[in-house]
Order: sequence, then structure tokens, then C-alpha cells
Amino acid sequence: MRLYIGLIHYPVYNKNHEIIASAITPMDLHDIARSAKTYDVKKFFVVTPLDDQQGLAEQVRRHWTKGYGARYNRHRKEAIELLSVVSSLKGAVEEIVEIEGMRPLLIATDASEQRDRMISYASARALLLENRVVILLFGTAWGLEKAVLKEADHILAPILGKRGYNHLSVRTAAAIILDRLVGDFE
Repeated sequence: MRLYIGLIHYPVYNKNHEIIASAITPMDLHDIARSAKTYDVKKFFVVTPLDDQQGLAEQVRRHWTKGYGARYNRHRKEAIELLSVVSSLKGAVEEIVEIEGMRPLLIATDASEQRDRMISYASARALLLENRVVILLFGTAWGLEKAVLKEADHILAPILGKRGYNHLSVRTAAAIILDRLVGDFE
């Protein structure tokens, strides 16, 4: 399986639908990295152009891969080793091209029911089973900016609950989506 994930901190929207760069949350890094390791993701990209936020992500990564954390918890070390901090989605795509020798399919996630280029979980799973290179894009704050959605090859169907409430944390959404796409369904 050639699955990558990207946690996009810019460009995303705030609650007033303004384009912002959101802050990195160390808990997101830990939890999404653990889900990525569980579901055999090749690399977990954290995308932010902000130097201080890149520094924070790198500090978390260093602590758990080289510092005291690496000795304290080898399981966390294995998960955090998947983390790669890049300044843009373009940088993540370029890194994947270096590894795989081809451009990945970009599959964006979005909580709204986008009809244009929407792909079902079954169809996305079929792409992975065909050994296609895929980067799954998760937005922070109030979601991916429309230019990112437009750049994506597909937009994954949203997670729909039972009561119409649709505002999951990104780490929860990532875990659900990864399980739906590559979980063991035997």
C-alpha cells in the first residue's frame, strides 16, 4: 500500500470563513501518527509555512525520536518517525514523487457533502488496492481552503453521524477514515 497523509495547517478556514494558518496541536501529531503507524501509512506530512509552528512540530518529533521520549516509549517513537514537516502541500507532493517516482493522487477530506469529484470509501479503497500512490489530505481549523479542494483529484465522502452534528476533531476523523479505507474487514 502506498498511502501518505497530510495534515494541512495552511491554507484553511477559520470560523468566519477567512483563510488562515492554524496552530499545530501536539496531541494531533501524536494521535494521527499513532493511527498512521497502525494503518501502515508510509509518511505523515505536517504542512505549515510558519517557522515557529514548524519548530514546534520538529521539537515534538525530535523528543520522541531522538530525545528522552525515544527511550521512554519505543511505540511512540515508531509512530512519530513517520512525521515529516513541510512548508507546503507542493513540498509534500515533491517528497512523495522522490520516493515513489510518480505524482500521488490527492484525495481531500471535507465535512460538507461536496458533489464535485466526490469519491466513496469503497472507490478510494479500490485505488489503494490497485497500488496507486495516494496522499489523503486532512484540514485543520474549519477545513481545507477551496483552492486545496480544487487541486485535489478526489474529495472523500464525509463522515456522517446519526444526529446531523458534523464537527469531529481532525485526529478523530483521521482515525475513522483510515479504518474505513484500510482497516481489516474480515
